This record gives sequence, structure tokens and C-alpha cells, in this order.
Amino acid sequence: MAKLIRFDWAMKSILRNKANFDVLEGFLSALLNDNDIRILNILESEGNQVDANQKFNRVDLLIEDCHHRKIIVEIQNSREADYLERLLYDVSKVIVDNQQLGHDFRNISKVISISVLYFNLGIGDDYLYSGTTEFKGMNTGNPLQVRKRIELLDVDMKKHYCFEEKQIFPEYYLIQVERYPDEIKKAIDEWIYMIKNNEVKDGSTSRNIDRAKEKLSELNMLPEERAVYERYLINTAIERDVVNTAKEEGEQLGLKKGKEFAAINLLNLNVLSVDQISQVSGLSTDEIKSLIG
Repeated sequence: MAKLIRFDWAMKSILRNKANFDVLEGFLSALLNDNDIRILNILESEGNQVDANQKFNRVDLLIEDCHHRKIIVEIQNSREADYLERLLYDVSKVIVDNQQLGHDFRNISKVISISVLYFNLGIGDDYLYSGTTEFKGMNTGNPLQVRKRIELLDVDMKKHYCFEEKQIFPEYYLIQVERYPDEIKKAIDEWIYMIKNNEVKDGSTSRNIDRAKEKLSELNMLPEERAVYERYLINTAIERDVVNTAKEEGEQLGLKKGKEFAAINLLNLNVLSVDQISQVSGLSTDEIKSLIG
């Protein structure tokens, strides 16, 4: 199978081209279960920087869904500490930046935040998470339903009214790429498989994934584009190695601290000899003697 450009790099570059919106539309349709998703525009954001060393990688999209609602979709990929805090800040900023000063709050934009994560965030047993703000009764546990009145016109131009639930709070989707088990069970799995493996699995049929296979092919890259892309891959590998090394060193330090703690407790009991404590804790006799004082 032909190798594809990494999805995070594609978001930095070719997927910002209006001619390639169909790839993102296919991805969003599979995730949001809406085959009528249409991208109207890319909004100004920090993600428009295409420096190969740029760590922030966010794309803000104005889309229209099957209900003809205009929704701002924020797609971001990042490796950093305090990720959830940054996620909250970014979504809040998107809402404020797109609410014109002095306009009625009833026109506030709904935001859908999608995070494609190439690292594990928290502890869980899934690779795809979603969430939003919901109010529940503290006594009954039942959700609070807030509805708004909608005015409709029939064929005779007579007014009718109906009520629909307000859905204004941000929705969050977290895709943990490394936890995906390479099993295709639904449409979005075909896209996550592509994101993880840089290739489209044979037999994939979700909307526009065939166009992703065509447009994200490495074979279509110009020489200068390939040179920048290869530097990006090298920088990504170096960053991953630095993180893994720091993690291993931290684990080793934590292990040694645990052994020292156990040795000190055994010394305080004044039951075992230094040699015996050495055998139990795994520390050398010199290391144990250095703890006495």
C-alpha cells in the first residue's frame, strides 16, 4: 500500500487548501456521523504557521452540518504537559474571538474541539472519547433540559412554533492514536487507521477516504516539500526520543528513591544487618551506609 503523509503534517500544509477540504469533510463526517458536513472556510489561527519546528498545530474550521447550523470546529494536535488546560483555554478563546462585540448572546457560536493525540492522555480503556457540559439533578441524577422556541412557516406561510433542545456548550473529541488497536468497526476507524499507519486500509469505504489516499500520497510531493517534510519527521523523532529518555530516567530515579525509602525503614527497625538490608533492597552496602547518619 502507498505510504501517506502524516496526518498532523497534512493539517499544517495541504489540508488548508480549499481544493483539499473534501479530505477533512470526510474525516469530520465519519467522526460526527453526519454525511452532509461541508467546510465553508478556514478561520485565522495559530495553526496557519507552517514552520517545520512549530509545535502548535491547530486548524479552526467554519462548517455547516445537516441542520444547516454554522459550527466552528477546532482540530488540534499537540504534545505537551497541561494539555487539558490548554484545550480549555483554546476553546474559550475561539468562542470569544468569534462573538462580535455588542451582538446578542443568542448568536454565540457552538464549538466542536477535536484532538488528534499522538501520545497517551490519562488512564482509560478506549482510544476515542467524547464529552460536553451537562447539568444533572443533584438529588435525582436526571439531566436538565433547556429548550428554545423555533419559528417555522408552513406552505401557506402560516407561522408555527416548535421547541428544540439548546446545544450551545462545546463538544470535545479526543482521539488517542497510539491506543487504536487497528480494528475497523465503524467509519471513523478507517480514518484513525490511516492516521496511525499512514496508509488507507484495503476495503475502506467511508466518505472521501479514497480522496485522502490520493491527495496525501508521498509520491505527489514536490522535492522541496519532501525536504521540509523529512526535516519535520526527524524533529518529531528527536522530540519523541527526548521525552522517552526523560521518562526512563524519571522511572529509574523513582525506583532508586523507593529502594532508599525501604532501606531507611529497615535500618530504623534495627533488626537486619547492612548486608541483609542490601539483599532485600537491592542497594549496595556502600549506598546503605551512606543513608546512616
